[in-house]
Amino acid sequence: MSVSTAGRQHVQESSALGVKRAQRVVVLGVTGSGKTTTAARAARFLSAKHVELDALYWGPNWTPVGIPVFRERVAEAIADVACWVTDGGYASHVWDITWKSADTILWLDYPLTFVMARLLRRSVRRMVSRELLWSGNRESFRKQFLSGESLFVWALKTHGKYRRTYPAHFGRPELSHVQVVRARSSGAAASWLRALEAASGDAQ
Repeated sequence: MSVSTAGRQHVQESSALGVKRAQRVVVLGVTGSGKTTTAARAARFLSAKHVELDALYWGPNWTPVGIPVFRERVAEAIADVACWVTDGGYASHVWDITWKSADTILWLDYPLTFVMARLLRRSVRRMVSRELLWSGNRESFRKQFLSGESLFVWALKTHGKYRRTYPAHFGRPELSHVQVVRARSSGAAASWLRALEAASGDAQ
């Protein structure tokens, strides 16, 4: 086990640490890292409410609802809920709502090549199946491959940024109560989920 320290916050790089106390979990990671899938599994093991931040942020025609409305929606989604799991970015908008209320942050910090390959597979699947997303939106070839708003461009911009900025954020005094687990591979995240399942008493 290796543990690195960022300010007052320990960033744990171990799949089994802290799962017994996890009740309010924030799942972070660059787009395409599998946050929603991971969060949904964690929520199932904990019998918790799963809150997908994208669903609260996007309106029809890929139009954001606006930050005040988004913040209100997020706050309402976790208010008076004993056990919840959120997934999504938007840290600059809602970290003071979700991160400060969490007891655990799971950071999916995968290599960029792995993330881009996963993002490509997901985008192709969604376009071929015409998968319906939040507020009736769908992914399109033009938006994903011919636009500056492409998620591939966003992943390239944010992958390194998150590695530079997240540890400093985790070290804030307001987050001293939050355990941060950094999963550097999908295998590490899967191990953490298995440990969570076992700790919750749901192992089969």
